[in-house]
Amino acid sequence: MYLIGESLNVINKKIGRAFKERDPKPIQEEALFQKSKGMDYIDINLGPAKKDGVELMPWVVQMVQEVVDDIPLVLDTSNIDAIEAALKVCKLPPMINSIMCRPERYQRMIPLAAQYNADFIALMWGPEGLPRDENERAALCVELLYAANEAGIPNEKIWVDGIVTPVNIQQPQAISLMNFQGMIQDIAPGAKSTCGLSNISNGPPTHLRPILNQTYMVMLQKYGMYSVISDPQDDQLTAIAKGKRQDIVDLIYGVMDGNQPNMASLSKEMQDYAKTTNVILGNVLYSDSWLEI
Repeated sequence: MYLIGESLNVINKKIGRAFKERDPKPIQEEALFQKSKGMDYIDINLGPAKKDGVELMPWVVQMVQEVVDDIPLVLDTSNIDAIEAALKVCKLPPMINSIMCRPERYQRMIPLAAQYNADFIALMWGPEGLPRDENERAALCVELLYAANEAGIPNEKIWVDGIVTPVNIQQPQAISLMNFQGMIQDIAPGAKSTCGLSNISNGPPTHLRPILNQTYMVMLQKYGMYSVISDPQDDQLTAIAKGKRQDIVDLIYGVMDGNQPNMASLSKEMQDYAKTTNVILGNVLYSDSWLEI
């Protein structure tokens, strides 16, 4: 599975300060760190960047490319003008994160992706916000990818993001996204897929976040997920994504197929993955103490 590093982000205090002060050192250190951790893409997230995004985004791109010029970049801001400014200075074909399924957004952004030969993340966020189920996700996907195809962008350059939501407050949405993920190749053959993986654990206690992220990544992988936007500091998640922990994958797939393991025969580590899979599947009601039960 391909990994998009998420931590070159304005919400990170050190990085946010570096953006504001135009200090290249923390930005370049983070880019080099993500490369050392095996990230396949580096996401540059400026947030809204309403005030100075047009100047800031291309500057950050150039600072990253001074030290890492062999990893493609993901341009992540809601400021369309900032995206356009950064597209002009990218050395490698970049990715745009993201284009919502709202006509006022995609009618302007899709031509930019076509002009600059950029891949883009197709975000299943429509005029009414978050889709209620996999069928609404599918309808948005058809609309957005049709518009992209009409502009000459093939499915292979589109990364569909069905939107991950926190499991502690929207448990059924985790299942809906997996169902939608399994539909993508029928809807749009050749399209790729991605997601903001850490949203699944947004809200639960900090110590539970890695096991939720890792488990849900594997569950989505079973349904064909191509990539995730992930934390470069999570070495276990990276190892699983790169095929180094097949034992974990096999266990989670087995639970998903209805084969509940003999918990007494498992190590504590593997028990945690089995319990977490059952929580995400809704077989067990969510609580912050599920690993202790």
